Order: sequence, then structure tokens, then C-alpha cells
Amino acid sequence: MKRGLIVFLNGTSSSGKTSISTELINQKEIPFYHLSIDEFFNNYNDFVNNKFPDEPPRGIDHQVVSQIIDHSILSVYHSTIKLLSELGFNVIVDTIIANDKYFNDFYDVLIDHPILFVGVLCSKEELTRREQSRGDRAIGLAHSQFDYIYSYDEYDLEVNTEELSPVECTDKILSYIKSDLDYSAFKKLRKREISVS
Repeated sequence: MKRGLIVFLNGTSSSGKTSISTELINQKEIPFYHLSIDEFFNNYNDFVNNKFPDEPPRGIDHQVVSQIIDHSILSVYHSTIKLLSELGFNVIVDTIIANDKYFNDFYDVLIDHPILFVGVLCSKEELTRREQSRGDRAIGLAHSQFDYIYSYDEYDLEVNTEELSPVECTDKILSYIKSDLDYSAFKKLRKREISVS
């Protein structure tokens, strides 16, 4: 049995990744599992809040919490994607590669797997409008991610969510998969140099 396909949707917050993921899951031609990094963090937070509901005797800075926890949760996330692919399941990756270290960790775990690298494109103006209408995202979050997220300029496929609906984006992705074209864009990327400060 061959490994499952990993559909990696690369775009900022509010670019439309989750809407496309929902349509990919709902279509019946090719089965997919959706793995969102938000769910991994939310499940961990729910576990901690239910298991340890008391106020901690010692408060620490949010950045310290991130340094302790984030890498471990991301590692489990990457490993889960790899496991599902090894088992033959097709996986939709819905995450943000926030920095070079995140990218390198993802690259190390998954470079030998079939990855369809999809650029989910959207303008800064539309991202701001979406953040304002959603109400559940900090205004400016997508702007802060924009330059880094879209520094990956080689994709197997690009979809512009200002021009195409989630259904149309999904149709383009499915057409690409069924065309038997090669999944080569992610493999052409290289690990990033991380500066030590």
C-alpha cells in the first residue's frame, strides 16, 4: 500500500485554509483527514484546564509557556501527520509555518512523503476585511504573518480565495490530484538557515 497524500495548504490566518479543508472533507471522490494545529493546542489546553482547574501558585510569562510547550505539541502534530500518511490515509495539513525552525521541523519529518504543496493566496486588504468580519482573530495577525508565509514562492498549485470559492479551490486541488502530475514543489525547498542570537 502506498503512503497517503499530504495536502499542505500554505496561507496566512484567514486566507481560507479551513474553508477549503471543509470542502475537501465533504467531497466523496477522495477521502481525507483534516489535521489542524489549532485542534492540537485546543485539546491540550482543555486537558490542562480540566485536569488542573486551580489557579497556579506561580504565574509565568506567556512566552515562557510557549517555549516549554509549543515545540512538543508541534512535534506531536508533525508525527501524527506522518503516521496517518504511513497508514495510507490522505491528510490535509492546516497550520501556519511561523518561522524557519517550524519549517525545518516539518521538513525533517515529512520530506520523504508525498506532499501536494498548495499556496492559498489572499491580499492583505481582504485578509483585514475577513479578520474584522470574523471577530475571532486579532486584527493584524494575518498582516504579521504575510511576508514570511508567502516567502515560499514555489507551489504545485496556487488558489486565490478572493477569486475562487472554497468549492472552486477544492475542484482545482482534486483536478490536480487526479491528473497524476508530480508533487515536487515541497521537495525543491531547502532547510532554512537559523541565525543564533
